[in-house]
Amino acid sequence: MTLATDLVSIDEVIHALASVGYQAQRKLATAVYLSLRLQRPLLLEGEPGVGKTELAKALAVLLNRPLIRLQCYDGMEQREALYEWNYAAQLLHMRAAQDRVSTEQIENEVYQSKYLIRRPLLQALQTPSPGAVLLIDEVDRADEPFEAFLLEYLGEYQITIPELGTIHCNSTPITILTSNRTRDLHDAVKRRCLYHWMDYPSRDLELAIIQSKVPQASQSLTVKVADFVSRLRNQPFSDAFQRGPGIAESVEWAKALVALDTLELDPEIIHDTAGILFKQKEDVAALQPLITELLAPINPS
Repeated sequence: MTLATDLVSIDEVIHALASVGYQAQRKLATAVYLSLRLQRPLLLEGEPGVGKTELAKALAVLLNRPLIRLQCYDGMEQREALYEWNYAAQLLHMRAAQDRVSTEQIENEVYQSKYLIRRPLLQALQTPSPGAVLLIDEVDRADEPFEAFLLEYLGEYQITIPELGTIHCNSTPITILTSNRTRDLHDAVKRRCLYHWMDYPSRDLELAIIQSKVPQASQSLTVKVADFVSRLRNQPFSDAFQRGPGIAESVEWAKALVALDTLELDPEIIHDTAGILFKQKEDVAALQPLITELLAPINPS
C-alpha cells in the first residue's frame, strides 16, 4: 500500500500516478507532491475534461483512501455539504422523554452526535486514519456565500457546529477542489489552497493517456487519434469551435473507434462520430468542412 509519506519525490508521484492509470505532467505532479507534503488543499482550474476530477479518483486508489465527493451546484446549502440534524429521530426522542426529564435536559440530549446526518465535509474530517480524499468538484458552480462557508475547513481542517462546538479532523484529509472557471473564485479561497492551472496535455502525453485507457486500440489508431485531437485544439482550427475536445472526449472517441473496428480515420467515420468529440451542435457543424484539412497530415497520400 502506498502512503502519502512514501512519495518522497516528484518523480515518485509521477510514477505512482502512472501505476494507477493517471499520466501527470511534471508541473502537476509538483503541485500534488507539495499538497501532500504541506497538507494543503489543492485547487485545480482548467477546461472541462482535462483530468481534474480523475486526479482525485487516482489519488484515492493510489493511497488506498476512501473518496468522498461533494458535487457543487448553484444554490447549494451548507447543510448539504456539512451536516444536518436527524429531526425525525430527535422528535421521537423528545416525545419519549417529555414525561421523565425537564425541557432543558431534553434539549441537551437531542443535540448529540448520534443525531447528526454527516455530509461530505464532516465525513472527511471524521474519517479514521489514514484519512479520506475529499473532492470538492466544480466549486465555481456554487455561490459566494458557500465559498465563505468553506474557509474554516480549507484553512484549519475543522468546522464549527453551534450545538456541539468545533470539530477537528481525525486525520488530515487530502482535499482537491476543481473549477471550470465559469466564474472567478474569491481570493480568500485561493489563499488557503495551492493552485494549479490544468491545460490540455501535449500530443505525446495525450497519446500515452489514450494508450493507457484504451489498450485494445492499435498503436497506429491511437497515434492518429492523438494527432487529430491535438490539431483540433491548435490554431487556426481551434478558432472555429466554442470548446475543443478534452482528454475525456479523446479517450471516449478512441473507445468508440475500436468498437466500430476502425483501422484508419476517414471523413465518413469522423462525421459519424463527431458527437463524441463535441457536445455542441454548432461545433459538430463547424467540424465538417475542416475534416479533409485536418486529416491531411495524419493520412498522407
